[in-house]
Amino acid sequence: MTIRTVLVPVRGDGKGEGVLDHALFVARPFNAHIDVVHCRPRPQDILPFGFYVPAALKKQIASSAIQVADDEEQHLKTIFNAYCQRNGMEPETSRPWPLDRLSVSWREETGKMPDVVGSLGRLSDVIVIARPDPKANIGFNTLQGALFDAGRLVLICPPRKPEMVGRSIAIGWNGTTEGARAIAAALPVLRKASSAAILVGDIGERNALDAAALQDYLQIHEVTTSVHIFKSKETAVGQALLRESVEAGADSLLIGAYHHSLRRELVLGGVTQHIVENAQIPVWMAH
Repeated sequence: MTIRTVLVPVRGDGKGEGVLDHALFVARPFNAHIDVVHCRPRPQDILPFGFYVPAALKKQIASSAIQVADDEEQHLKTIFNAYCQRNGMEPETSRPWPLDRLSVSWREETGKMPDVVGSLGRLSDVIVIARPDPKANIGFNTLQGALFDAGRLVLICPPRKPEMVGRSIAIGWNGTTEGARAIAAALPVLRKASSAAILVGDIGERNALDAAALQDYLQIHEVTTSVHIFKSKETAVGQALLRESVEAGADSLLIGAYHHSLRRELVLGGVTQHIVENAQIPVWMAH
């Protein structure tokens, strides 16, 4: 089990280079391929919903949408090519991708980004995305597509440039199915890490699958870990995990995503939602 393909969706929000910086750290130890994808909207997706639109206006909207998409694609591809040149990479233009070195390619798809990511991501090993911005209402649907539709390991990238990703990993553990899936998906990354710390919150609940059980499981898979037990209120576990990750010296945090329903976390708040919105280090997650 290894990492061979890393999907990186980009949009014209100025975060593409930061996401690529994170993707390089993910792909380089595995000589993996970075598949950069830009999504152009279909004209029908930007038409007003529930209103009659005259044929002439539809044509005008379609023409305008195509022009905007062409301009954005050209702008992003120019940035992508310059980024590759600065980092000594030559974009691949044909398959199969090389297996003996890091590689990268660009592709253009038509459709809504969450739908494209949800589809292409199913045949990717890791999906690397920018941290959603709740204030600008950008990126959360893409995260949903990656987690729920693709069902793959996701790396959420904060805005700042990373110094390292995956060398020292904190693992938030509470015995849930989602947590176990995240750990299974991240085993190749955990094996490459120099250190891994299991973080368990003491919130007054007994967990049959405790830190020792996880430590034994990971040891079988050649991952040596330390254990950190921290005190926390049940309503403040997200804050505590972020704090403890930093104190453990981790460059990234691994968690299971949305143990409670997505709707409940969005309305009432929850561990995953707090981490998604506030993490200053990269976060690995799977549902």
